Amino acid sequence: MGVASPTPLRTKKTRAVGIPTIDFSLESSILSQKIVQACEEYGFFKVVNHGVPNHMIATLEKEATDFFAKPALVKQQAGPPTPFGYGSKNIGFQGDMGQLEYLLLQTNPHSISQASKSISANPTSFSCAVNDYIQSVRGLACEILDLVAEGLKVPDKSVFSRLIRDVESDSCFRLNHYPPAPMPLNKWDPSPPLNTASSRVGFGEHSDPQILTILRSNDVEGLQICTHDELWFPVPPDPNQFCVFVGDALQIHLP
Repeated sequence: MGVASPTPLRTKKTRAVGIPTIDFSLESSILSQKIVQACEEYGFFKVVNHGVPNHMIATLEKEATDFFAKPALVKQQAGPPTPFGYGSKNIGFQGDMGQLEYLLLQTNPHSISQASKSISANPTSFSCAVNDYIQSVRGLACEILDLVAEGLKVPDKSVFSRLIRDVESDSCFRLNHYPPAPMPLNKWDPSPPLNTASSRVGFGEHSDPQILTILRSNDVEGLQICTHDELWFPVPPDPNQFCVFVGDALQIHLP
């Protein structure tokens, strides 16, 4: 879960293209075909009717907003990230470029319960919000991976989702918070000098090493996806949808 950077920096051309949006109310065989096609052609798609309850999303978002609104010294009590915990840093000018603060947690109820003591004045409220959200989104992730396996005609339909369901899974949960934009979005220069304030972005060009990333963005512009022909296209934010990214670990299994 995160907020898209409101000041994207791209040195390459951008264009608007149709973004694959998949309705999870469709029949399973149709879903599997659409998901595999989106994975192969874009490595990315959005899902609607995903089944994650709105009240869970709203509760978690409030907990996250309350935490990041705290003074820096208070937030630092939840860090440093080793690798889990609170972190605040400027990302380097190679690869992931930008500025952000974040909470990185293990998707383990006990670990979250322990971490919550230094995150929230009401640890039970925070841990319940996070655990409920993780459980629901994990279900969505497993369903997506089972449909990918079905679409690829893999004999064992749970071959991918087992990586997430396993009690020893190394899945992570991350909350990102980005600094305010230095200028309105509609005035940004797509190729400014790197030493100017307008070059600041929340997260730069990168791919995700894991099998799958499921992102919910607040209603903020900025997220862009790079196509196979190295053109960038914007992904308009929609709080009612989830963005799904194919990670490097899954990409090697796709044609």
